Amino acid sequence: MARRFDKSRELRLRAEAVIPGGVNSPVRAFRAVGGDPPFITRGEGARIWDADGNEYIDYVGSWGPLILGHAAPAVVEAVIEAARRGTSFGASTPAEIDLAEAVLDAYPSMENVRFVNSGTEATMSAIRLARAYTQRKYIVKFEGCYHGHADALLVKAGSGVATLGIPGSAGVPEEFVQFTLALPYNDPSAVEEAFKKYKGEIACVIVEPVVGNMGCVPPQKGYLDALRYLTSRDNALLIFDEVMTGFRVAFGGAQELYGTRPDLTTLGKIIGGGLPVGAYGGPSDIMDMIAPLGPVYQAGTLSGNPLAMAAGLATIRQLRDNREIYGRLERMAATLVEMVTEAAREAGVQVTANRVGSMFTWFFTPETVTDWLAAATCDTQKFGRFHNGMLNAGVYLPPSQFEAAFLSAAHSDEDISQTVAAAREACSGVLV
Repeated sequence: MARRFDKSRELRLRAEAVIPGGVNSPVRAFRAVGGDPPFITRGEGARIWDADGNEYIDYVGSWGPLILGHAAPAVVEAVIEAARRGTSFGASTPAEIDLAEAVLDAYPSMENVRFVNSGTEATMSAIRLARAYTQRKYIVKFEGCYHGHADALLVKAGSGVATLGIPGSAGVPEEFVQFTLALPYNDPSAVEEAFKKYKGEIACVIVEPVVGNMGCVPPQKGYLDALRYLTSRDNALLIFDEVMTGFRVAFGGAQELYGTRPDLTTLGKIIGGGLPVGAYGGPSDIMDMIAPLGPVYQAGTLSGNPLAMAAGLATIRQLRDNREIYGRLERMAATLVEMVTEAAREAGVQVTANRVGSMFTWFFTPETVTDWLAAATCDTQKFGRFHNGMLNAGVYLPPSQFEAAFLSAAHSDEDISQTVAAAREACSGVLV
């Protein structure tokens, strides 16, 4: 029996009258999957509830930061305590130092870190810093990798850009992206060719070490090491965009998991514990170029605000003191992904899956997805039918084929069993 979304529909109509498309981030509009987007009113643990009272097992988790689940008690308490002392000062606070020390302890590649308010700010600032440090203009990014909506990075991006079928973005002059080189992911030979053609001109290579924005796509063996070698050889900087993977695929992120050390790292999601935050960091000789020490300007009134610092610190401390969380997430995610993939195949639905730790995606294609060209072969209509079937069965998945899903420490074995049962039912309607 289909769920009712009467109140969510009313809210959508109200929202569309005052907000472009009714949403403040495009994928939320459900244009890629159809149906009514539920308006969420509450979350607890692994569950969320919408305005109509429908309950869901949540695999979005605010797109990754809620690794401890919704309304994790330690995080809520930390935010309440911080709020009682004041929500923002536009001045330095002890909490900034506490979170900075916690981040640096987990990431040996960073000696200094600067907090901002979003992943977009973090990547934009890191690239500006890389260009200043190297005194070069060109940057390399990869097709299907999304690094926020800064002008120079909206070239063959993934995430909502891919979901909506937009090649880039209107309002970005060609002159703004003429120094951005977009190359295929997982193809080190393409990077080598770029460095030959633009020898001594490339400031940095920015990469999602595990892509999450064309769906979850892991690096092939040796790929990250190849990027490290090629950038070092040409005195360019290697930037790991770990906004999504940081503290998610391992406590020390993808650089711990794969053993490759970048020059600069961008972080977000989990280090805000569900509140808006971003960060970028690296060795002190590079970071010292940032104002007020150096000529690279970057600022923000709410950067390092006490609420985000408190939520992030509480989350990181929980992960640090309970490392067994990662082993449990690995076990549960492996079971979930394998069993849903098997259910799809039993129903005659062609599905492949990628997973790294608690990040995963079911791709509706027979292709093994290693890059954007393979991801683009997905049957998005079948995915949309699957998504709708799962939603009606009480399972909330990312409303896009090209976004990763996430497991949290709050999910239980019972949640996994219910999700697999829902998938078996949903797959029966995919081929209709």
